[in-house]
Amino acid sequence: MKMRRLILLLLVMAALAALPLLAKAQSLVDSGGSSSAADLSVSTAIPQPDLTYTRPTQAIKLRNYAFDAFGPYPVVGAGIAAGIHQESNSPPEWGQGAEGYGKRFGSDFGIAAITMTTRYGLSEAFHEDAMYYRCECKGVFPRLRHVVISTLTARRGDDGHRVFSVPALVAPYAGTMTAVYAWYPGRYDYKDGFRMGNYSLLWYVGGNIALEFFYSGPHSLLSRMHMTSRHEAPPQGSNP
Repeated sequence: MKMRRLILLLLVMAALAALPLLAKAQSLVDSGGSSSAADLSVSTAIPQPDLTYTRPTQAIKLRNYAFDAFGPYPVVGAGIAAGIHQESNSPPEWGQGAEGYGKRFGSDFGIAAITMTTRYGLSEAFHEDAMYYRCECKGVFPRLRHVVISTLTARRGDDGHRVFSVPALVAPYAGTMTAVYAWYPGRYDYKDGFRMGNYSLLWYVGGNIALEFFYSGPHSLLSRMHMTSRHEAPPQGSNP
């Protein structure tokens, strides 16, 4: 019964997230797709990339998924999150000490792995590119704006135009809802899963901020953890 409620909740969230896209598509159909005003509204709804986009190969996407879900970046993140939860004794049923920390670490790592698996898996189904691309703009605020936009958008098509991403919205909650109904104490329910999903989404924003502002080239420490050398996109102008 709990699993049915979980699936239903995720489907409802996906449907609600997709409604604006469906409404926009319907408006284009009704106008015959020839209205310049409609075209302008679509093109300005989500800022489009400035540079030439090259679609990543399946091998690159698979390598990035494996690194994002099981590499050192989620391991470090799970370690930090487990320390925070250990300090706040959440959930208290898991106790303290090494055993309690181990349970929290395993839980946080599992949530991150499920989140990334959901994001990449649904992105394949929606024909989206789930990888993060750094902004070529300058200035703190334009780059922060790019980070926030990238959190809930993805690239689609050969030109890499940005679209609102249902997988990006659903994935953080898929991870936490699974944790609540699979291994958290029985007193937790969908409200706790939703609350935890909000924190998971903010954590993802923080990860994108790190990629945007602290990455400083292919030989930097962060690049070895997450970007170019392992988490990568094809070079500009290359053939996928």
